[in-house]
Amino acid sequence: MYPIEITKNSLYNYIGWWLYQIKARTPIMMTLPLGPLHVDSLKEACINRLEELILSGELKKGDHLPSERDLAARLGVSRPVLHEAIVDLAAKGLVTIIPRRGVVINDFRKSGSFAILSSLLSYHNGELAPQLVDSLLSMRILIETETARLASTNASQEQINGLREIIKSEFATNRRDLALLTKLDFEFHLLISIASENLVYPLILNSFKSVYTHFTSAFFVKTAANSLIDEVFGFHKKLVDAFEERQCEKSAEIMRALLIHGEKHLRT
Repeated sequence: MYPIEITKNSLYNYIGWWLYQIKARTPIMMTLPLGPLHVDSLKEACINRLEELILSGELKKGDHLPSERDLAARLGVSRPVLHEAIVDLAAKGLVTIIPRRGVVINDFRKSGSFAILSSLLSYHNGELAPQLVDSLLSMRILIETETARLASTNASQEQINGLREIIKSEFATNRRDLALLTKLDFEFHLLISIASENLVYPLILNSFKSVYTHFTSAFFVKTAANSLIDEVFGFHKKLVDAFEERQCEKSAEIMRALLIHGEKHLRT
């Protein structure tokens, strides 16, 4: 290596050139919508892409993913970002990480968690296969009928009052404000699950939230122009009245009727 002689003049010239470059580029850079890149966004992009490959069947049960090094290069991300994405997929039950053997695709029907429901919904752009719709609605009837039965026994007066406040808000809401109607409906059912005093039911409902609100929103879209929404609020009021009267079986029957009513009109 030859020594580089740095003179005062050459240093001044370099600094002057650099300041000119900054001055010249600043107006353009300031107008661009640039912000710091977040690893999470890259990780989510990796998760979404791999989920698509798995849920579409391009990656089948028992297939091995390429090595992290090769896969990261193909996806254009760093290995740490890819590894975090794979760990998330493993937590959902979509893949299994086997030390020294790589990553294997699972049969998500056997190993999947509730998180996969949201992935399925995203993959199908909001349209679910009929078999999955039937399964989800049947599960909801099974679980929420029992939460209503338990809530009729265990709900505190404060919780009952909270449910009545939600119903007041529902009746006061513009029937075309679908986002707020969906939000209030979820809050109503979540509070019932909490009032049941079963610690697991609220967790299931929260895990199910994105799919749950998808169905509820679709129902409100279909019924916004008629009186069916008010029928739902009527069911809610009858249900809370049954809670206050501590009528277990009546509460379960009303909840079941409410859910079947929603399912019937969702399918028409």
